[in-house]
Amino acid sequence: MYTTYLTEECMTQANEWERDLPLDPGWEKQQRETFTAWCNSHLRRAGTQIENIEQDFRNGLKLMLLLEVISGERLPRPDRGKMRFHRIANVNKALDFICSKGVKLVSIGAEEIVDGNVKMTLGMIWTIILRFAIQDISVEETSAKDGLLLWCQRKTATYRNVNVQNFHISWKDGLALCALIHRHRPDLIDYSRLREDDPIGNLNTAFEVAEKFLDIPRMLDAEDIVNTPKPDERAIMTYVSCFYHAFSGAEQAETAASRICKVLAVNQENERLMEAYEKLASKLLEWIRRTVPWLENRASERSMSAMQQKLEDFRDYRRIHKPPRALEKCQLQISFNTLQTRLQLSNRPTFMPSEGRMVSDITNAWTGLEQVEKGYEEWVVTEIRRLERVEHLAKKFKQKCSLHEAWTTGKEELLAQRDFEDTSLTKVHSLIKKHQAFENDLTAHQDRLEQIAAIAQELNELDYYDASAINAFCQGWCDQWDTLGALTQKRRDSLECHQLFCKVVNN
Repeated sequence: MYTTYLTEECMTQANEWERDLPLDPGWEKQQRETFTAWCNSHLRRAGTQIENIEQDFRNGLKLMLLLEVISGERLPRPDRGKMRFHRIANVNKALDFICSKGVKLVSIGAEEIVDGNVKMTLGMIWTIILRFAIQDISVEETSAKDGLLLWCQRKTATYRNVNVQNFHISWKDGLALCALIHRHRPDLIDYSRLREDDPIGNLNTAFEVAEKFLDIPRMLDAEDIVNTPKPDERAIMTYVSCFYHAFSGAEQAETAASRICKVLAVNQENERLMEAYEKLASKLLEWIRRTVPWLENRASERSMSAMQQKLEDFRDYRRIHKPPRALEKCQLQISFNTLQTRLQLSNRPTFMPSEGRMVSDITNAWTGLEQVEKGYEEWVVTEIRRLERVEHLAKKFKQKCSLHEAWTTGKEELLAQRDFEDTSLTKVHSLIKKHQAFENDLTAHQDRLEQIAAIAQELNELDYYDASAINAFCQGWCDQWDTLGALTQKRRDSLECHQLFCKVVNN
């Protein structure tokens, strides 16, 4: 079910994976531990890690982050939703990026990763390791697996009891790993004291030294390696490739140093790196200090356009301004580790940045930035929706007030007329019917006034900036309505009184 096209060698390995059905439990355990540690060795540059390899990549976010860290490139913006289709979309973005690097994935779909399929997840991570950690290894016209194997053979050829022929049983006694370390850092291991009959002790020695001095995390378990008849080849290759990358860089640094007066050139470069670290750290921390207050400011604007501009500014921040700073943060971590490694290789004291500029200080400041950032976009969007509603209601309030004002204009004067005096009974009957029609109209307009009051109440609840003027208008209409009601009743009483008078006179 799992096929990958990288090189001919990688195709063979991928097909081997397909034939291993089901995956050997021992191999699965070794791959889990190794691949998890390998992923964390890169994810820590971004200030995060994974605990469960098939669970923590399910939403695609850390998978995309891993690819960004190991490639140095930006992937498309991930979907931040928590629904299944958001997770599938994020994993597909990661898989598309892998394919863009010349890797053809067949039968590994985003659904399997989102569903936590262990075999598919391990297969995907192995594909990433092959592409970004092993494929580019080149030794004497051989590359990838063969190149790594040749490099190990050349580095350990002169060591007793070491015969590297593969990436499984050749590493069970731990001597090959110790020989690799001693070949490049003889100050770290006394190879003469190692015993062939103590494989667990040899492996643990290599693991501890690599973790403490070479910044290579422990990826394997000594007892698992020793007790497994044939250790998992992919787990061993992944771990050994870390030594290749660590030592090949050190060898290049040593070669360059020897060409330009060795110690002097190294010291000058270290000073330059220290100064560059200090400058970049100061620049990044200053940017964070300027940005945090901006993100903390949750003062709403009066107009929707102003809030929309805030949203655009925030999205520009996320899309344009923050990514280079995130890259600078990763560069600082890498520079700090590189500098410490260089100083260790030169037997120089470790680098201690100025107060407040340690990697931990930068990580804490960045964490604070992201905590403040959380919820900002949601707040802006919520405010925009509120202002949209407010503007709609304010416009509706104005329209209804205009209609109401047009209807009430002249009504008080009309009601105050004494046109029924000195008229016949027939004329009074006509005026009473006309007044009844007005009363019906007045009752109908009561609904409009209630609508105006309801709109005013909602504007108050939505914290409309000009709520006081709205309330004043509303109070004015209510007072006028009371006046109209009183005048209406008064005119009805007058008409009925005059009607009675006319009947008495006529009789």
